[in-house]
Amino acid sequence: MTEAAIVDARTREIAEERQRALRALLARPLMTGGHPAFALVRRHADHLREWFARECGWTLRVERSHARLAKRAADHHDATRGAAGFQRSRYVLLCLALAVLERHDIQITLKNLGEALMEEAQDPALAASGFEFALDRQSQRSDLVEVCRLLLELGVLERIAGDEAAYLNQSGDALYDIRRPVLAALLVSARGPSALAGAGTSAERLAALSAGATPQGDAARRTALRHHLSRRLLDDPVVYLAELDHEEAAYFASQRGPMGHRLAQAGGLDAEHRAEGSALVDAAGDLTDVALPQQGTNAHATLLLAEFLAERVRAGTRTAVPMAEVEALLRQAAREHRKYWRKDTQEPGAERELAAIACGRLAALRLLARQGDSVLPLPAVCRFKLGEADLRPARQADLLGDAPDAAGAA
Repeated sequence: MTEAAIVDARTREIAEERQRALRALLARPLMTGGHPAFALVRRHADHLREWFARECGWTLRVERSHARLAKRAADHHDATRGAAGFQRSRYVLLCLALAVLERHDIQITLKNLGEALMEEAQDPALAASGFEFALDRQSQRSDLVEVCRLLLELGVLERIAGDEAAYLNQSGDALYDIRRPVLAALLVSARGPSALAGAGTSAERLAALSAGATPQGDAARRTALRHHLSRRLLDDPVVYLAELDHEEAAYFASQRGPMGHRLAQAGGLDAEHRAEGSALVDAAGDLTDVALPQQGTNAHATLLLAEFLAERVRAGTRTAVPMAEVEALLRQAAREHRKYWRKDTQEPGAERELAAIACGRLAALRLLARQGDSVLPLPAVCRFKLGEADLRPARQADLLGDAPDAAGAA
């Protein structure tokens, strides 16, 4: 092998490593040392730090124990990106748990954490808001366990002994190490939350937490626009031109080609531009939280609904569809596919749960928008069309099960 060939091979190897590290950070912005790509992130930290700052305005901190990509959400009102199964009460409990862990020693048991949270819940402001927490109710013990499991997944806690299931059925406990560097890196904000206490509504405080400085001058405004749109391309399944304001739409119309090319090349993605908008498509499927298609009853129902909505759009009828019509469609589908779908889909009213799950997945993928008791198909739903199913006896076990949902929408 010639010296030039060796240099070319090493150049390609470096480019591939950087791409893998960048993709891993996009999928896991808070990455602990146990992640398979962490060594690559540390090796190429300078390149990654410069790339994210230039293209997105995001900062990257790489420490010995973890890496933190400080992403800033483009839309604070997107309800599809939350942790799976988390409602308002669980998020309150999560915030209280983080406060308890910050003040606690290096280790804590699940029982002690629960008792500390009960004390925190006695705060008059929390009580006035209607929040309650007591360990004598199974549902709230389950909430505590789910919070701990999320903190384990994020790397804030590390289990040393025991398990959560034993605590839940009151037959044991769990002991955790508190990983303080990861805990300190969890919150990403432009300013401290304490500086915003009591200032404006909850939505205003949330926006202020990540709001950057107001750009001054034409060059700074163009950079801010580019960063905002790059974040949306990397984070959102689809960026529709109709969702952008006049200034954003004008900039995007002229710059989305080169912008999409740069982002796609660095992340191993495919840029697709249509009259309605743009998307960065990941053929490997690693960077999406909600995949379509998938196996299982819920996934099949989602694909059937996507095809139904796509046919309406193709026929020139892009109008809102009442949920009653969606439920009727899935009720009929459950009868047609009863041999392969879960048995509980044959029960009265099961179509409502199927419809809620299918609409939730399509909304997360920006393929429909909710409008009260109706759903509005969005243009990108036309990407999907159900082909002829190849149902084989050996595959029935797969079709009866459902893959677990991921945390949110990419």
